[in-house]
Amino acid sequence: GRGVIPSTECSVGEVLDMGYVMAGDTVTATVKIENTSNLVLLFSVQLESLSPTRDRDRQKIPSFLTSSLQRTEIVGTQNYNGFSVFSVSPIEGKIEAGMSQDFVVTFSPDHESLYYSDRLKVLLFGKQTAHEILLKGAARDHPMFVEGGVPLDVPVESLAVTSPVASQEGADLVAVCLGPQEAVRSLLLLLEYEEGSAEPARAELTVGAMQSPLLAAKKAVEFSLESGPELQRAGFALDGPKGALERGQLQRIGVSWLPPADLQTSDPLLMSALLTVKGDITESYRVLFMARVVAAA
Repeated sequence: GRGVIPSTECSVGEVLDMGYVMAGDTVTATVKIENTSNLVLLFSVQLESLSPTRDRDRQKIPSFLTSSLQRTEIVGTQNYNGFSVFSVSPIEGKIEAGMSQDFVVTFSPDHESLYYSDRLKVLLFGKQTAHEILLKGAARDHPMFVEGGVPLDVPVESLAVTSPVASQEGADLVAVCLGPQEAVRSLLLLLEYEEGSAEPARAELTVGAMQSPLLAAKKAVEFSLESGPELQRAGFALDGPKGALERGQLQRIGVSWLPPADLQTSDPLLMSALLTVKGDITESYRVLFMARVVAAA
């Protein structure tokens, strides 16, 4: 006899990002696995969130406290309703030689979070791992989103119950400081200019408008990033700071920085601007620009 090595090809890489969806909505994606060997492959599919050892693994210290390289856990935010955020079908079967199998991955978040994640593992003959795919997704209660920059939040959702009194005190404090509007979120853009280079340092933000059957199609999303004279004097330039988006569209705001000739300090330069995004509500983001000169490589 002769030994044959099972071989497969997957239509996606190590990460399948389902993108942004409205909380309560459902989206699907298809992963195709092709059997490139000349034998029949028996397969099964596992999700990390359904692992029998998950409760034991969760007793460890969160990775964002112990490692600077891994910011989020493999299994991230989970639904409040007890149902899996991600699901896949079929979960077992066989792939004939030279044929392929489509797997339908479903993303169904029930509340707002930017850190939904899970890991999909495809096993052959019940023991050989053929593919591992990190599943990611984000959900919002409103039809717009902003992403980019250096994360400033903690990627672990608290399940603590906040008392109504404490919540109202926090809302009153925000109203005093910012007026009757949504709380301002912060985004950090880091721009590093290589000393002696003719090219400026660059960074960007992405503003998006989601498309969902839960939304009315008539209202667009508008955004504006203020560009005051202080930013220009400090060497910052903005590309596309204002615009309007229809459902399903994205637009990038480019930021570039050239250190001004009279820059005297070696400390990082820190400036800020306010990004306003209007959809069904108005949201404000304080964008922090941190720029510094680095030595040429």
